Amino acid sequence: MSVMTPEQHRLVQRVRTLVNDEPDVREVSMFGGRAIMVNDKMIVSAGKSGDLLVRADAERHEALLNEPGATQAQMGAGRDMGPGWITVAPEAIADDERLAFWVNVARDHNRTLTGGESGGKRSKRA
Repeated sequence: MSVMTPEQHRLVQRVRTLVNDEPDVREVSMFGGRAIMVNDKMIVSAGKSGDLLVRADAERHEALLNEPGATQAQMGAGRDMGPGWITVAPEAIADDERLAFWVNVARDHNRTLTGGESGGKRSKRA
């Protein structure tokens, strides 16, 4: 497991607070960041610089790109990750309300993929 940067650690802590009520949450290293998984699907990933990779509904992609600090997510070498993958700049999620907006966008999409709530609470913070 890679060591988190201070910015990444702070962001993960803030996201943990927002998903504390989810029944099935765990964290994994993924996409060069620290991914928060709900019902075994990634909702967001905290990047090393404090940016946030958000998994959203592809149908909302273009509208969400109009939000402050939102850009099309890139996969190394400048390749787009595709619709539904958005990176949000650290300064755009410095406010707790804006971070909650993005986490909720991702949680709403997650529920469409996983059918909603899962069984017992399982929280792994490896």
